[in-house]
Amino acid sequence: MQLYNTLSAREREKLIEEAGQDRLTISFYKYAHIGNPHILRNHLFLAWNEMDVLGRIYVAYEGVNAQLSVPAENFETFKTHLDSITFLENVRLNIAIEQDNKSFLKLKVKVRKKIVADGLNDNTFDVTNKGVHVGAEQFNELIEDPDTVLVDMRNHYESEIGHFKNAITPDVDTFRDSLDIIEADLAEHKEDKKLVMYCTGGIRCEKASAYYKHKGFKNVYQLEGGIIEYTRQVKANNLENKFLGKNFVFDHRRGERISEDIISNCHQCGKPCDTHVNCANEACHLLFIQCEECAAAMDNCCSTECQEIHALPYEEQKKLRKGKEVSNKIFKKGRSEVLKYKK
Repeated sequence: MQLYNTLSAREREKLIEEAGQDRLTISFYKYAHIGNPHILRNHLFLAWNEMDVLGRIYVAYEGVNAQLSVPAENFETFKTHLDSITFLENVRLNIAIEQDNKSFLKLKVKVRKKIVADGLNDNTFDVTNKGVHVGAEQFNELIEDPDTVLVDMRNHYESEIGHFKNAITPDVDTFRDSLDIIEADLAEHKEDKKLVMYCTGGIRCEKASAYYKHKGFKNVYQLEGGIIEYTRQVKANNLENKFLGKNFVFDHRRGERISEDIISNCHQCGKPCDTHVNCANEACHLLFIQCEECAAAMDNCCSTECQEIHALPYEEQKKLRKGKEVSNKIFKKGRSEVLKYKK
């Protein structure tokens, strides 16, 4: 019984090209009480592997968080399987605005302590006592209200390339970092302001809204389905789009264009740019913003040091990487000292 990937990303990429089939990139989440996450993890992997599903899925005692792609011709089969799982029946699916057949190249279903790393002790408050969910039309009305405080619940590298106008965008590296900062900054407005939050697909706001209600905020709202669903409703209902720039996404695309505004800059030369890349030096892999000109000049690297390493024969690069841990550098996500024009 196969419960893990047997193909590399490159092998999978080749198969996708040869198949010539359109794929749909989808995300969804659901908070629920899972009795045995390991059993559910194996069940999902076996079923979805048969459907050629690829993606990153987290299973925990508190629910499921999934970002994945599925062949368009298998979508109905996939949806039927979701509906066969009681707590996932009719779960809202956020379908990507911009499709890319190579958004994911492996199927990874992992058991985690939480489906979002929030650093919270859920036993100290009622996680089901959530904020009011609002659609795009009501959201647009709320954020024009002078009594509203609009907060971006995402990280700095996400909001840097795109956010709603007039939103507070905390300069944080992780979701857990933002919770206390936002509470402290808005402490004087727990009763007199409407706290309106948004994130990519809604999952971070689910937990944050309950947390802030527990902390004494009286009027808490969250954007239903996040930026992804907002954009779909704006297009479907011909509403005014109040989002500027790109929506950062956690797959190989790294971003979806929502408006033509470019609100960020290349971290190497400073020119307007909102294209996230990973440093081509695999021992670095730093996430940063790089324009086409700098990508050509730097061989897709973040620094001359990485450029020199990337130019070495592959076997020499492997020797240099052996035994070294680089994850801390990876998760600086644009804060590296080698970047002259970082945020």
